[in-house]
Amino acid sequence: MKHLLLIGVLAAVLLGSCAKKRSTQRVLVFSKTAGFRHTSIPAGKQALLKLGAENGMQIDTTEDASYFTEDSLKAYSAVVFLNTSKDVLDFAQQADFERYIQAGGGFVGIHAATDTEYEWPWYGELVGAYFKSHPQVQPARLRRLDASHPSTLELPQSWEFTDEWYNFQQINPHLIPLLEIDETSYQGGENPDFHPISWYHEFDGGRAWYTNLGHEAATYTDERFLAHLLGGLQYAIGENLELDYSRVRTHRKPDDSRFVMRVLDDYLNEPLELVVLPGLDVLFVQRRGQLMLYEAEKRRSRQVGQLQVHTNYEDGLYGIDLDPDFEKNNWIYLYYAPAGPPPIHRLSRFSYVNDSLYLDSEKVILEVPVQRRECCHTGGSVTFGADGLLYLSTGDDTNPFETAYAPINELPDRSPWDAQKSSANPNDLRGKILRIKVKPDGSYSIPDGNLFPKDGSRGRPEIYVMGCRNPYRISVDPKKGYVYWGDIGPDARVDSSRGPRGYDEINQAREPGFFGWPYFIADNQPYMEVDFATNEYLGLFDPLHPVNNSPNNTGIQKLPPAQGAFIYYPYTKSDKFPILGEGGRNAMAGPVYYYDLFKGAPSQFPPYYDGKLFIYDFMRDWVMTVRLDENDDFYGLEPFLPQLTLSSPMDMEFGPDGALYILEYGTRWFAANPDARLIRIDYSADNRAPVAHISADKAVGAAPLSVQFSAAGSYDHDGDTAFTYTWTFEEGGASIAGGKTRRHTYEQPGIYTATLKVTDPQGKSSFADMEIKVGNEPPRIDLTFEGNRSFYFDYARVKYAIEVTDLEDGSTADGSLDPSEVRVTFDYLDESADLTLVAQGHEATAHAALRAAGKTRIQQNGCIACHDIEQTILGPAYRQVALRYQNRPDAISYLAQKIISGGSGNWGGQAMTAFPQLSQAEAESMAAYILSLAEEEAAPASLPLKGRLYMREHIGKGQQGTYIFYVSYTDKGGQVIGPLSASELISLRSPRITADEMDEPTSTATVRGGFARLRNDGEYMRFDALDLSYTAALEVRCTAVQPFELEVRIDAPDGPLLGKRQIRPTGGERLQELRIPLAPVQGFHSLYLVGRC
Repeated sequence: MKHLLLIGVLAAVLLGSCAKKRSTQRVLVFSKTAGFRHTSIPAGKQALLKLGAENGMQIDTTEDASYFTEDSLKAYSAVVFLNTSKDVLDFAQQADFERYIQAGGGFVGIHAATDTEYEWPWYGELVGAYFKSHPQVQPARLRRLDASHPSTLELPQSWEFTDEWYNFQQINPHLIPLLEIDETSYQGGENPDFHPISWYHEFDGGRAWYTNLGHEAATYTDERFLAHLLGGLQYAIGENLELDYSRVRTHRKPDDSRFVMRVLDDYLNEPLELVVLPGLDVLFVQRRGQLMLYEAEKRRSRQVGQLQVHTNYEDGLYGIDLDPDFEKNNWIYLYYAPAGPPPIHRLSRFSYVNDSLYLDSEKVILEVPVQRRECCHTGGSVTFGADGLLYLSTGDDTNPFETAYAPINELPDRSPWDAQKSSANPNDLRGKILRIKVKPDGSYSIPDGNLFPKDGSRGRPEIYVMGCRNPYRISVDPKKGYVYWGDIGPDARVDSSRGPRGYDEINQAREPGFFGWPYFIADNQPYMEVDFATNEYLGLFDPLHPVNNSPNNTGIQKLPPAQGAFIYYPYTKSDKFPILGEGGRNAMAGPVYYYDLFKGAPSQFPPYYDGKLFIYDFMRDWVMTVRLDENDDFYGLEPFLPQLTLSSPMDMEFGPDGALYILEYGTRWFAANPDARLIRIDYSADNRAPVAHISADKAVGAAPLSVQFSAAGSYDHDGDTAFTYTWTFEEGGASIAGGKTRRHTYEQPGIYTATLKVTDPQGKSSFADMEIKVGNEPPRIDLTFEGNRSFYFDYARVKYAIEVTDLEDGSTADGSLDPSEVRVTFDYLDESADLTLVAQGHEATAHAALRAAGKTRIQQNGCIACHDIEQTILGPAYRQVALRYQNRPDAISYLAQKIISGGSGNWGGQAMTAFPQLSQAEAESMAAYILSLAEEEAAPASLPLKGRLYMREHIGKGQQGTYIFYVSYTDKGGQVIGPLSASELISLRSPRITADEMDEPTSTATVRGGFARLRNDGEYMRFDALDLSYTAALEVRCTAVQPFELEVRIDAPDGPLLGKRQIRPTGGERLQELRIPLAPVQGFHSLYLVGRC
């Protein structure tokens, strides 16, 4: 033992001597807050600056998170988190900070540092624990546990101190406590078994020290605390060695600009699953039976096969994958619902040769009997693992609309409402993930390691995972063989006596198992067993000993213990996974990415994503990456390209080129959609492809149409400007090399696609498309408005005049166009109207702006996926809803509650998705829009093309109303192009503006209660896009603690001066109203109010 100890000591000395010692001790003090802000932060900064000056340390203080980059952090011996709160670093900054610690950096956490970064598990381990709660500030007795540490050397063995004492959660078991609190000495402690108050530990290559002390400003002048804090700094700095980045494990996060999303094809018809071919063409299936081929060279898709499929409910062609030996045997596998009896889902193998599907080559591999009495849940994802085994997901084939909880109705003839017949039935292939070995002759064998014995004595031997509801997309880790899938959960909005609310799940199966449905959800939260004959509750199911005693179960009753979900989230914001957001949910599992599997691929994603699982949500339109720890357990979530705009992502796969291919289903269910797309995301590690941008002076017009195209908006993240431009002006047309601009004339009516290709000097290219419509010239409205275009004023009268000109229809000026066909309205809306929402409403008259917000919320929340105004999709047509409820007195509040809570049964069996994230007012605006469709509202009388507007409707109605002046004309259409519209809208608001509405304050200005506080000379408030025409003066309400001057300027803080006024002090309490005369000015400007001391 002595020899071993001596060797260890010598090794430590030798290793330590290899690193170079820094010449100075430099510390970064970081005090950014995104939650509660401690008033003691300034005192803390001063204390640390004083400690640094007295002990030869250079202290830098900041609240700027941009310091957390590798180049900056390298300069520091330690980093202090001083009363930080909530999320203070972005993901790139987090990665660089991890690298800093792994390279040997030091960390000091003070007080609220444990109330920081709850969704960053690495940080939780570093700081040592997370804040849980605290009682009121009070004295308590502290005990010293380690007398030898530099941070406790000068502290007494037992001492009393006053502070805010945190209760902790997720305490790192590896930390070394320095101080503990005696919970009997104060009120409110919640860690009776182990309640440390200060600790330290070596973590991930660096050193970390934390103290709970530091809530009160007085703490930072206490000599005991200062000695404690100095010792913590000294421990974190250690020997002050230079950082060694050869030791780091975390990779730097790539800049999002290195990723380029390219739309390969759009206007698809219910695309469901894809596979990328070796030559980078893409095969994908559409639900109605089409096998589609995207040809990379031709940049278009075409149909290469058609299966006859059953399409009722959710049935159709679901899944596709290539045989592992596809390049030799040309076999593909399809999973589909054959048309006609018997009701089955079928997995078949086909030959795919010369870009054609040979239907007569079909080899039926496996069939899954199903029921077609009721909807829903098909599953249907097909994938091969690296071991050559085929995995197939199947849904529970159960009607989910009788209950939003566990569908376990055991009454006679209710099998379609009982998922125990399928998901929890070991002798049934539904609600499972199957794993088989396909043989060359089309038969299959059972591999070792499935859930049940190969002889079928305890269940179907094909089953690898059971207890699934609707595992719509699965993936298999190509190295570890773990199976991942998203399971789409039930619709219950709240916990109840029947059991927990609904959750979607992302699951991980490292080995075969039972994953709970329909007895358990999320982290094995149990449902209630119910006797449906008596409606008696029989007790909660036991996840350790689940029993399936349903008469619809044909297998064993005692099931394997249930496995909890890997990730799970409800409609509302998840407490455990808040980054996943809220709203509708459809969880999907994508691939696990490994950097070395794409070595040399042109679009190889960077090492930062190595070993991460990609997941996505069909309803919420996000893609996330899941970070795993060394045990392959969950270790964090991060949005992937959050700026990416998707429309219901349905499948994704990394291609041989290293790019990520994604299928988007589009906005509306069971329909072709213009936003149903195949896209590809490329990554550039060095030279990035330019970003092509195409614009034109005209996008629509009469034939012949001469269009001036421009590539002026194209740019390159690497600074290249010597681009080569190639233009194609119609599909299939010749490519023309040309400059940054190009003119082309379209002689014949039609709809054309112009394409711009931009190539940089290194040969990297990108494309941009633009649709050109030829055959109808848009109408033009000329509006003269002799008044302010931002504000209304009491009893103001404004002259207006309108002329409408249309190439085909004529002009109102010469009488060739009937003035009665021009709609002119002027309305006062009692509630404030957002001009953007009004414009997005696409209504015929301004009168409908009252409902524009509700219509926009319907669009923004994805309701149009299930509903149309006139046609039934999944849910009833909105006009049907309006007609049913139009005479109900409480219709708006009733429908609003249905929108928030969801439900089923009113319009058949299909469940309505809940939207619990909406407020009652937001839901009521949506309901008001729907009810407005009950009958075509008589259009208000149109005003003449010339006249006066009188502003008196707002008198006595407060400041929130808006006047809308709206002019519109729709022409008669052309040969190919339908009718085109033109409109002009002026929205006038109250001239009273509060400080809350400013577009930008100076960095030190604060806003509260509608007022802004300007403290220093030159601070300002900025209000953008205000029409200052016809304004003579500005009236301000203000208070002052000392004399200052308020300047009114436009376009810049030092721009033209319109007026100014001396402000007398009022003691900071009494408001004074002052008038500032303004110099005449016309048009829209940014208005600056600048304080001068």
